[in-house]
Amino acid sequence: MAPLLSKTMWETMEEETQAMMAVWPEIVHDIMEHIKNNPDIDKWMNKVLQYNVSETKHLHSLTVVYAYKSITPSEQQTEDNIRLARILGWCTEMTLAYLIMIDDILDQAIFRREKPCWYRHDGTDLMAINDALLLQSNVYYLIEKHFKGKECYINLVETFLQATFDTQIGQFLDMSSTSKKFNLDRFTMNRYNSIAYSKSSEIAFLMPVFLAMHYAGIEKVQEMFKQSETILLELGQFYQIQDDCLGCFFDLRKDNTDIEEGKCMWLIVKALELVTPEQRKTLEECYGVLDPEKTKCVKQLYIDLDLQNAYFKHEKETYNAITALIEKISYKNLQHFFMGLLEKLYGRRICFG
Repeated sequence: MAPLLSKTMWETMEEETQAMMAVWPEIVHDIMEHIKNNPDIDKWMNKVLQYNVSETKHLHSLTVVYAYKSITPSEQQTEDNIRLARILGWCTEMTLAYLIMIDDILDQAIFRREKPCWYRHDGTDLMAINDALLLQSNVYYLIEKHFKGKECYINLVETFLQATFDTQIGQFLDMSSTSKKFNLDRFTMNRYNSIAYSKSSEIAFLMPVFLAMHYAGIEKVQEMFKQSETILLELGQFYQIQDDCLGCFFDLRKDNTDIEEGKCMWLIVKALELVTPEQRKTLEECYGVLDPEKTKCVKQLYIDLDLQNAYFKHEKETYNAITALIEKISYKNLQHFFMGLLEKLYGRRICFG
């Protein structure tokens, strides 16, 4: 039986992050071995890895490790098995990194994690697209190197492929909502939910946990997958709405251009539900316009509509709703794992990405 993990397991995040970092040199070594017959690329690839992967907040890689620990018997949690779970965690971070690198180019973002986005760093420019593809290719190399021959191998590959595909669909929905001829009538909660589920829930939450489940070898326990999927999709949407609001109200370290780009975000959808005809006219004139003064007008309208408190209310209601879903799970260790993850997200005021 798996050891019962405390719902405060995320308090060990610093310790587990150090353990993840101890595996990082192995990841870099494997990739350098993979590209060794290609001159001049090793130093560049090392720079790509250090800048885009190793300095993340590790939330999603730790999700893989903690999920694995929560569902596997104690005797299965050998040093080597935990090391492989951490390698899966790094593959998760690399997958998120290459998607973010491309997303930053599409959004023409300036900063990521308080430093220039990779495509803006040191003259990288559109070379960043190829760098992202190199990261993607090396994810599958690492999976092949460490998991080929194991029963879980095909399921791991398919999980990465499906999550990446769903994220690309979410990216399309996101980008197609921000065309210069965008129509505020298209900014509905249904459309927003589709974007959030595809762009955030799948890759950031469902993928890490399903990777852990496949690696743990619980294929026959389909009920565990079904119960987990419902919760993970809701956690992902919760996470995306938080990021939307943090970027506007709280996390000043994050370069946020959602208003200027005319993104279909939770705040604009909620605003459209509450505005007067005159306020809607303001949004039509100011939303999606690259003008600091018009951006200020939109933010002021958000304040006038009291959207910050609307967000706090939504955050509490969502926390209670997800807690109710977690309490229905028949697997106690998963209950503790999901409550730990929910507690880690609830009330956060900085972005992890």
